[in-house]
Amino acid sequence: MLVDGKLYIGTSRNPDDSMNKGEYLDLKFGNRHGLVTGATGTGKTVTLQVLAESFSNAGVPVFCADIKGDLSGIAAMGEPKGWVTDRAAQIGFTDFAFQEFPVIFWDLYGEKGHRVRTTVAEMGPLLLARLMDASEAQEGVLNIAFKIADQGGLALLDLKDLQALLNYMGEHATELSSQFGLISKSSVGSLQRGLLMLEQQGAEHFFGEPALKISDIMRTTNDGRGAISVLAADKLMMNPRLYGTFLLWMLSELFEVLPEIGDPDKPRLVFFFDEAHLLFNDAPKVLIERVEQVVRLIRSKGVGVYFVTQNPLDVPETVLAQLGNRVQHALRAYTPREQKAVKTAAETFRPNPAFDCETVITTLGTGEALVSTLETKGAPSIVERTLIRPPSGRPGPLTDAERQAVIKVSPVSGLYDEDLDRESAFEILGARAKQAAEAEAARKAEEEGRSPPDDKDSAAGRWSLPGFGTDSDDDNRRPTTKSSTTTRRSGYQRETVIEAAMKSAARSVATSVGRALVRGILGSLRR
Repeated sequence: MLVDGKLYIGTSRNPDDSMNKGEYLDLKFGNRHGLVTGATGTGKTVTLQVLAESFSNAGVPVFCADIKGDLSGIAAMGEPKGWVTDRAAQIGFTDFAFQEFPVIFWDLYGEKGHRVRTTVAEMGPLLLARLMDASEAQEGVLNIAFKIADQGGLALLDLKDLQALLNYMGEHATELSSQFGLISKSSVGSLQRGLLMLEQQGAEHFFGEPALKISDIMRTTNDGRGAISVLAADKLMMNPRLYGTFLLWMLSELFEVLPEIGDPDKPRLVFFFDEAHLLFNDAPKVLIERVEQVVRLIRSKGVGVYFVTQNPLDVPETVLAQLGNRVQHALRAYTPREQKAVKTAAETFRPNPAFDCETVITTLGTGEALVSTLETKGAPSIVERTLIRPPSGRPGPLTDAERQAVIKVSPVSGLYDEDLDRESAFEILGARAKQAAEAEAARKAEEEGRSPPDDKDSAAGRWSLPGFGTDSDDDNRRPTTKSSTTTRRSGYQRETVIEAAMKSAARSVATSVGRALVRGILGSLRR
């Protein structure tokens, strides 16, 4: 029943319960995205595992989140017992064989997999504002913070870097407002409190270096199978907003990094977004619009995105319209919202004259689903009532010992397990503030007729933003003109823009992080 170029999902059956035909997902339409929905306990996790295994065997890398720990068994050989062999026999799956798959375990907390991090700069202001539940005014201040960091060559790597930059902005709000627009001290304070809450929720584990390289979730093995990256998300789910924002960041990174390739014979990567409602709950309109853009455009980069959720109403219509491959497990219809969900799900399928979708959805058994995939010329197939094939890997969780054995032989072992804390905004701002204080002390000492402190470096590396350097330094460095004698406030002057750019360029060469920074569709840093 295995066919080259197609993934076997299961076998459909007729209204009299006799077997009908095999149902397949064509690999060349695997990047047209998909949706797996159904109530709790109807078999969504097994369907996700079946699809992940099939894509892996076809040479397609897979990324998915393991919400309950049940998906980790994909790394172990399946066992001939219970419903697994019964289902294979029931659907006539004669090619069925048990198998273990190449799995890389990831974990933001580094407990059940390799550490996975990104930097604050690569997260970008839009996603960070979403993570902090920032207001419109606070998001504006956050955008200004990133602008200052980009222009000044300040590397924002972890939360303490952003906290240091916000402290600086609060101290010099008046001067900076004249250059970048209104910076409210109350908004700065709210953002600082938001950062504190993020730290308490464990977000500091997510920000830092070494940052995840997207290429490490797009690996293939020597035998041509795609690696399956499994994110341990049971602890991460305690902070749903961090979970949703993290997966959206990964999606935006894929969008920014990968080149356009059109429609390949098979996807370059398949990304499963489990518990998708956590991404869209209370999301601002602008974020939903950006998500719709990414989903629509990332297809041409060879990436298939599959949303997994309980209710099809969890996904906005603009995004839902982009999802061509559908697997609909049973839904309950006890409440008006659930009844609406059943009706919506039924109406999204190409009708089958043999049965009524709206009626069948509420009567599907565990491991049974309505399946419709894209076929010739990209048109959706007629929906079929399908028994999902059993997985070849082990259904259910690994033991701790088994998981650690997989982690130990992982191809990324040792690459992300140790923290790296290099010079960034926190250290740079601290050093500059110290130099400014020493320069001010030297000036006062000179005015009082005392010898200044013996520190040759006290005035070195003048800063072009408020609070760094001295007026006397500026007068010595620039020719005397009408503009140069204009009264200045707090050391701030517009004439130092060119000098600031030169300093930023020099610092860029030194640190390799302050290069020409361009932010993409979701505000993340384009590498």
